[in-house]
Amino acid sequence: MLVDFDLITRAQKGDSAAFNEIVLAYRKRILGTITRLIARPEDVEDVAQEVFLRLYFSLDQLRKEEVFEPWLYRLTVNAAYDYLRKQRRRQEFRMSDLSEQQVMLADAMAGGKAEQDDQHHKKVREAVDSLLGAVSEADRILLMLKEVEGLSLKELEKVYNVNENALKVRLFRARQRVLKAFGSQEKKNEGSG
Repeated sequence: MLVDFDLITRAQKGDSAAFNEIVLAYRKRILGTITRLIARPEDVEDVAQEVFLRLYFSLDQLRKEEVFEPWLYRLTVNAAYDYLRKQRRRQEFRMSDLSEQQVMLADAMAGGKAEQDDQHHKKVREAVDSLLGAVSEADRILLMLKEVEGLSLKELEKVYNVNENALKVRLFRARQRVLKAFGSQEKKNEGSG
């Protein structure tokens, strides 16, 4: 744990300095998790703000030290889910969403070696995004927490409130669905290539 339970106890009693220390200790980790869960980097800070607001208003519910981090991850995942649900409702990505600087940068990188490297990385990123996009949000977030964030099965048990065997089954099935999506994508690429 990144903070002492004493600090959490002080924050529960209304000590704003203690709460700020908790936020500073976990900010980078929370931002990293959110970045990997949502697709719009410009919204990461807003979602993180929502996580810390939820933490602030529900901190008095925490009773045991060992559940703090899984509980914080759960708040983070839930805030990301809520964000994704809102985004799905207004599924619009327009060129006007890009800043002038982003458009100019994209134009400037239209030649040379940098473009080849960028295209390769972009293709890999798109392939991964496409595969993860082919499975449910629940599968995607579970796989991100396990494979990217590196949470152990014990930590995931606390986040999902299920036993280890149920998690193993969920992870296995999520991985199978990603592999199935990969197989479908390969067949489609062979057919068009």
